[in-house]
Amino acid sequence: MALAFQGMPSVFKADRRDENKKFRGVSMEKILIVDDSAVQAAQLRSILEDEYDVAIAQTAEDGLRRVNSENVSLVLLDVVMPGMDGFTLLKKLQEEVITQSIPVILITSLSDVENEQHGLVLGAVDYITKPFHSLVVKARVNTHIKLYNYRRQAERQSLTDQLTGVANRRRYEHYSLMKWQEAVRLQVPFSICMFDIDHFKTYNDTFGHPAGDKVIAAIAGTAAAYLHRGTDFLARYGGEEFVALALGDSSEKIFAHLKKIRQAIEDLRIPHDPSVSQWVTVSIGGVTVVPSAKSAYGFYLQIADTMLYDAKKRGRNQVVWANEHLAPLWEK
Repeated sequence: MALAFQGMPSVFKADRRDENKKFRGVSMEKILIVDDSAVQAAQLRSILEDEYDVAIAQTAEDGLRRVNSENVSLVLLDVVMPGMDGFTLLKKLQEEVITQSIPVILITSLSDVENEQHGLVLGAVDYITKPFHSLVVKARVNTHIKLYNYRRQAERQSLTDQLTGVANRRRYEHYSLMKWQEAVRLQVPFSICMFDIDHFKTYNDTFGHPAGDKVIAAIAGTAAAYLHRGTDFLARYGGEEFVALALGDSSEKIFAHLKKIRQAIEDLRIPHDPSVSQWVTVSIGGVTVVPSAKSAYGFYLQIADTMLYDAKKRGRNQVVWANEHLAPLWEK
């Protein structure tokens, strides 16, 4: 029986590994090997594929595309490749906000000290030498995957508002510019939404700050339940104010969606000070634009804030929006 298994074709071994991974329910980290040598890449894959989801790119150009489009946790990068070399790819990864935190381990030869030094200066975290020693390769990869996950967890905590669990202002500042650039590149609608809890100072003065914190958390949770798509984003902007972003929706569609959010918050039936309102409500203002390379995010953020001001001036508990032509849409 043992001989039969030893003679098993490699495709069946791979199938069996895949089945084992499915059976264990493992969500595997993805490693991208960027190497023009199919033999060298296959050797590395055979060392790592039992523990990781291993992908191979045989050109630096393909490697750059895949790092930007796939959820990669570590890159194994050969320095010497035709066309774009490994150093150029490493520079490009370090220049992009999305990819600069992904660890890159260089693949070098024993005598390639100069390239090792150059790569480490450019931002590589480590190197492995040829010929490969499986224990050394696994140890270095495992170490940098663990460090990467630790940094990601710490970063997520630092980018989350502790009261509400949604993104904080710092996370918003980074995300908004990144998604704005994406909208410019793809030429799709981009919506900026500001909303504010109505008469919140009065609520705090009447019911106390601990009750006010519960209101903020409840409203954040309600809004987040509606803004759950991959193209949606919600953050606490400060105090009782929130900011939401949406990519790809027309002004009419996002306007209708935000009216539902406003109504859902009113339907929480959180009692307010009767002198100002029966229930806790929010006012919402925003704008939708298809940005060009010359468009400035800050200009449209100011328009969204102006729409929020108009919603409050018109009586609160409503949505006021500026469409793609900056024409107003009123709920009431």
